[in-house]
Amino acid sequence: MTSITEEIEILKQDLRGRVLVPKERREALLEEFEKSGLSGAQFARMAGVKYPTFANWIAGRRREKALSAPGLAVRLLEAEVEDPAKEASDAEDAPRRSLCAAGLLVELPGGSRLRVESPVQLGLAAELIKLVGQNRSKEC
Repeated sequence: MTSITEEIEILKQDLRGRVLVPKERREALLEEFEKSGLSGAQFARMAGVKYPTFANWIAGRRREKALSAPGLAVRLLEAEVEDPAKEASDAEDAPRRSLCAAGLLVELPGGSRLRVESPVQLGLAAELIKLVGQNRSKEC
């Protein structure tokens, strides 16, 4: 008679009855998935994991990689485009309109402003904003 010793892992459940998969197991499954060449739905079915859960794991891993890769994280900011031909209705608004008409006005955290008037300056401004973003993320 042959005896096979197999390690049995007891998975825990949360209060809703959902199975909690340890981080090590989750990472191992994601590694296997990347090497498998299967679709996410196929791999989730094969691994015994619900596809929406597996898709969330994949998205979370992609977010982590994007945040850890230097210079690849993108943050969207609001921009206002003003019509330079439009006359300012009051004297207080006039200097700001003429400043925007001369190029791109970037307002940085803390109230600093940066005006970009040429393509050469645009590259320098992008580098400056990148450095400011890196310094801010180190502070948090």
